Amino acid sequence: MSDISPLQYLLETLLIEKKEDFEQYRALVQALPLAKKKEKGMCWHPFMVNKTGFTYGERAYIVGERVANLNEAHKFRSGMPVNIFLKEEKGSTREQPGIIKFINKNQMKIVLNSKDIPDWMNRGLLGIDLLFDERTYLEMEKVLKTVMKAKGNRIAELRDIFLGKTQPQFQELSHFIEVPGLNKSQNQAINNILAAYDVAVVHGPPGTGKTTTLVHAIKLLCKQENSVLVTAASNAAVDLMTERLSDEGLNVVRIGNISRVDEKIVRHTLEGRLSDHPESKNIKKVKVQAADLRRKAGKYKRTFNHAARRERADMYREAGELNGWARQLESRLIDQILSSADVIACTLVNTVSDVLRDYKFRTVVIDEAAQALEPANWIPITKASRVILAGDPFQLPPTVKSREAAKRGLRKTLIEKGLDNFERVNFLNVQYRMNTVIMGFSNQQFYNNQLLADVSVEHWKLNLEADVPLVFIDTAGCGFEERPNPETGSKGNPDEWLLLYEHLAKLLDQFPEDEPPSIGIISPYREQVEHIKTEFSDFEKLSSIREQVTIATIDGFQGQERDIIYISLVRSNTKGEIGFLSDNRRMNVAMTRAKKKLIVIGDSATIGGHPFYGDFLTYVETHGLYETGWDYMS
Repeated sequence: MSDISPLQYLLETLLIEKKEDFEQYRALVQALPLAKKKEKGMCWHPFMVNKTGFTYGERAYIVGERVANLNEAHKFRSGMPVNIFLKEEKGSTREQPGIIKFINKNQMKIVLNSKDIPDWMNRGLLGIDLLFDERTYLEMEKVLKTVMKAKGNRIAELRDIFLGKTQPQFQELSHFIEVPGLNKSQNQAINNILAAYDVAVVHGPPGTGKTTTLVHAIKLLCKQENSVLVTAASNAAVDLMTERLSDEGLNVVRIGNISRVDEKIVRHTLEGRLSDHPESKNIKKVKVQAADLRRKAGKYKRTFNHAARRERADMYREAGELNGWARQLESRLIDQILSSADVIACTLVNTVSDVLRDYKFRTVVIDEAAQALEPANWIPITKASRVILAGDPFQLPPTVKSREAAKRGLRKTLIEKGLDNFERVNFLNVQYRMNTVIMGFSNQQFYNNQLLADVSVEHWKLNLEADVPLVFIDTAGCGFEERPNPETGSKGNPDEWLLLYEHLAKLLDQFPEDEPPSIGIISPYREQVEHIKTEFSDFEKLSSIREQVTIATIDGFQGQERDIIYISLVRSNTKGEIGFLSDNRRMNVAMTRAKKKLIVIGDSATIGGHPFYGDFLTYVETHGLYETGWDYMS
């Protein structure tokens, strides 16, 4: 790296990633015709608006739903930027950008980058396109420059700690705090969090109660501080923390976009708090009046004389006064809500939202820190003087699209740097999810055999005679070749699914019909996931247990668990190519979702040459059941 500072190098690497991300977006979205974009899940069309309104600040919103391609897979997620468009008869196109506030099946709420709702949104069936998310990159670039320039302040001190120049400092607590029901490593982590002057790191492998530990630590922090900032890379992770903290009786205010629209989450949002306030109706009424005045003032007039010009100016002035009054009252209410909160929760990038501009915190807690790029973690750090990082670098990594950026180290996260450099970190060593056999391979590959299975789960099995918790079904020699989708490049393996079905059907025969276990079917490849979802309902034997079965990609299964997990590896070719199966961390997530039984299906001839899968096959032969696909072929 010669004389280039690590942060300058990181900024240059981030710009490489940004360029690659945009090029991929342009190739996938901008260049495609409408029909192809819909097919790839990058466009909803037609889209019908059924509700409009105004959120806090001078922002309008729409709520609508797609009226075609219902329930089909798509790439839209909460927080993503979108473009709303209407293709008119004359060939022109009307457009309006916005941000997805929440999404639920076929319904979407979008906050517009506008104070008014354009008339054309009520004229016909709209379309919703994905936009390139430049805002996140701009905020990451901005914060890196801020951190690099910092001198003689708290940001500079925290920067030097994360760069390894100094060690985090801890005070001596007057007594060891022991939270009932938590184990020794969890309580030690809580005490280190409370004792930290600068930074504390909590490394929580699968099933070790990381979220539970954080929730109890935050409860104790709230007794010492006015409010704690809690953040994470994804809306889903922030929603989970919001729910868990509120269940403990804390006053949580959720800022930004939400991934779930159930009342349990909505009532904690800033919008939800504002709408429950007695003054809310008056504010909305005034905003509507101001919007109506602007609409009237902007209407085309055939004759536009002095009187008409004066009338228009008066309407714009009155609209501005109404907006100013509403904004003043709303700002006062927002300040009251935020000032009284125990916890303010939002995603990393939303910590720089307008409503938090003037807020500083003693402590920021960053959950799932290993899923975010280092620059993204710096965004909330600049708003606090103490940082708590929690996560597991051996589970889902941050997404990096540029090979060059990956080579330059962009995948290395801030929590990994802490684990490498800090003398004092907290490792949660007792897991409460899997029996010892399922845990064992992950334990030896990633955690130096430091993990222990709690006595409540160490011998956990299905209530079946002579059940084996770990099974590998080898398809080598069965002719189950992978099949790439020519449009998406994702791969499927229909024969592997049929084998999975045969195994599942035989397993279900051993359970009473009214007591099926919870089941997860996971594949690293979306093509296989979609194929299984489509085929699943065609099998009569499975129709009665549909509610007990979740079918998803590895990313879609993060944070979940089931009694039984099936993993369809898909890859089967003569070249031994395994693609992103080589990302061991993703496979760690998949394999550690199972509580009582894990069944992995794959081609040993294809995967066995990779050290990770070679070790796995050896582990199964020693500790589990190694079967061949021929046993299930009629």
